[in-house]
Amino acid sequence: MKIKLKIQQKIQIFIITASILIYLIALGYISINARKMAYNDAIIVTDKYVGEVAKDIKAQLDADMSVVKTLSNAYLVYESMPNPEWKHLFEQMYIKVFSKNPHFYALWDSWELKVIDPNWTKSIGRYSMVVAREMDGSLIVDSSYRSMETESRIYDKIIKHRRIPSIWEPYLDEYTVGENEQQLMTTLNSPIMNNGQYVGIVAIDITLDNFQKLVADIKPYEGSYSYLVSYEGTIAGHPNLEFLNNKLEDVFPEDYVNNDILEKIKAGEAFNYISKDENGVETYYSYSPIHVVDTNTPWSIAISVPVKTIMAKAILNFRISLIVGILGILLMVIIIAIIGRNITNPITKITVLLKKIAKGYIDETMRINIKTRDEIEEMANALNQSVNGLNNKVEFANSIGQGKLNEEFELLSEEDILGKSLLEMRASLVKAEEEDQKRKIEDEKRRWINEGLAQFGDILRQNNDNLEKLATEIIMNLVGYLKANQGGIFILNDDDKENIYFDLLSSYAYDRRKFMQKQIELGEGLVGNCAIEKKTIYMTDIPQDYMEITSGLGGSNPNSLLIVPLKLEEEVLGVLEIASFNIFEKYEIEFIEKLAESIGSTLSSVRVNIRTNELLNRSQQQAEEMAAQEEEMRQNMEELKATQEESLRKSTEMEGLVEALNTSSFVIEYDLDGYIQSVNDYYLNLVGLSREEIVGTHHSLNMEFTAQQKDAYDNFWRELRAGKIQKETTKVKVNNKELVFAETYTPLRNEEGNVYKILKISTNITDYHT
Repeated sequence: MKIKLKIQQKIQIFIITASILIYLIALGYISINARKMAYNDAIIVTDKYVGEVAKDIKAQLDADMSVVKTLSNAYLVYESMPNPEWKHLFEQMYIKVFSKNPHFYALWDSWELKVIDPNWTKSIGRYSMVVAREMDGSLIVDSSYRSMETESRIYDKIIKHRRIPSIWEPYLDEYTVGENEQQLMTTLNSPIMNNGQYVGIVAIDITLDNFQKLVADIKPYEGSYSYLVSYEGTIAGHPNLEFLNNKLEDVFPEDYVNNDILEKIKAGEAFNYISKDENGVETYYSYSPIHVVDTNTPWSIAISVPVKTIMAKAILNFRISLIVGILGILLMVIIIAIIGRNITNPITKITVLLKKIAKGYIDETMRINIKTRDEIEEMANALNQSVNGLNNKVEFANSIGQGKLNEEFELLSEEDILGKSLLEMRASLVKAEEEDQKRKIEDEKRRWINEGLAQFGDILRQNNDNLEKLATEIIMNLVGYLKANQGGIFILNDDDKENIYFDLLSSYAYDRRKFMQKQIELGEGLVGNCAIEKKTIYMTDIPQDYMEITSGLGGSNPNSLLIVPLKLEEEVLGVLEIASFNIFEKYEIEFIEKLAESIGSTLSSVRVNIRTNELLNRSQQQAEEMAAQEEEMRQNMEELKATQEESLRKSTEMEGLVEALNTSSFVIEYDLDGYIQSVNDYYLNLVGLSREEIVGTHHSLNMEFTAQQKDAYDNFWRELRAGKIQKETTKVKVNNKELVFAETYTPLRNEEGNVYKILKISTNITDYHT
């Protein structure tokens, strides 16, 4: 037997029962897992905390290592500087860097003498510079030569790992300038490398006091502490100062063996374990690596937390949660009872209204008024909105049925499917009516274009033998057909290939033909640009003072201007220009562009016919001129023959003169720089040398000049290059015999009148000179 319950009763029974059951299950689950969850959360927090501390320490060491690397890289300039200069420069750099880093204990370097000193022959020996700080804050700078005979134990260990930066194991200060107290410290070093060769090292010594203070302050939980461990397992920081500089294997012998602590530190791993401390208390240890930039010897920071400290907070939280949960259940029972009563009353009213709608009944009075300020009120408002929407849809559907397609209608929302369907139905009806109107307009445009093309086709066929008449007929009919105001046709005139322009062949305005003479150059104004670009130009934004400057037409100020090229296979034969007070429609522009193609083809045919006639007339005229020219040419040939005979006679005489000159004188040709280009056999026989030994030698060969003679010699050749003839008498010893020559240097000019070589004619006047 099923029990029929009201909504309020169901809410109270089901919700309260389910809430109590869920709470009991959750409480049991929390009881079982609270310890584990609290422990895991504490572990995560502890590991994250020690990781953040590791990042802080890494950041400090990375910053110091960056200073060292920057200095080591800067030292590569030593090769280009003298030793005293770079030593002084590096000393100033050390002091400046050291002053800006007060936590530096010392800053030092070490240079291999066998690399920086080319005179050093030993394999050992170093030059070192140190900058340190006194107790009073003043700086000490010391430089010295070290390991001149044997290498030190520490430096020998450094150079084994010299190719990469490194951080040293903690040590008590062994090198102190000006003070005797030893401190626990470490060193950051960076090698100086040059093309793979070890040059030296730059390093800074820093005390571990800052890290000791940092470690002492790390206490995230009561009874917790932290400590800093080096790569080799040396304790570099610990709240208990007795453990400083001791090995982990001595402080935590059992943990060291059981958990492979040193191997994990060297591997740079983050790890943790639980062990009992020296007092037998169960303790959680967490290690996080510290990777100093570019080094391969990571350190670690560790934190120790008693497990009971971690669990104490979890137990307290569990007890508080239990109390809060019980109070919450009692409050929930009361609230559910009140909510159930407030929900059921409005739902009853809504149910009555929905039953009426389900039966298809709808009118303006179907509304309910609920003010609960919750989802119930939203449900009632939504129902009222649905009723209003249905009433509006009924009225809208009736209007559409009556043909009233402009009636306004608003959707209830973007999800109002019924409303969208009604709007789509109206849109379909409106679209059908609009498409019918567009179809009629497009048919009218096509009819207008076809009639126009047919009309102008007749004009082009009837007037293809007279270019001017053809242009006049086209522009008159086109202006009238477009109902424009004025127009003109410009025809290409390329008779003179050096002066190509467009002639205004015909123009028409306001039902009258205009008799105008006008020429437009290529690129001039709109018409010239249209011809160059071979594209239609259409303008509607035309200034009121529009004149011939921007258009090929004069007269009125049009509101629209259309300029179309008359082309045939991309060759512009003319330009058509139409101006109107009306705005040209797109289909009118397309019509004119199609017509322009036909006009261009016709213009080409007419131009060909005209030129054919011109060529025929010209050929007849040229035939007559040719006959006259043939007679004139015959006479010229007779005169040319006589001239050639005279030239041959003079050439024969010139060859005789040259031959006589070559047998009686020494002839040498020089270029403008004084080098021999050619020499005659008479001179070669005199000096007893071959032509190959002479050609290419300089005029001044074997000559020795004083400074004054050198100036005179240079001036001698400047005068020759300037075109002035030079004469001089020269004494030359040939075969132990001294000869005297009278020499004439003559500059020779080319067709442009420029001097291009020097001709020397030399005569032996020894017999006349003795």
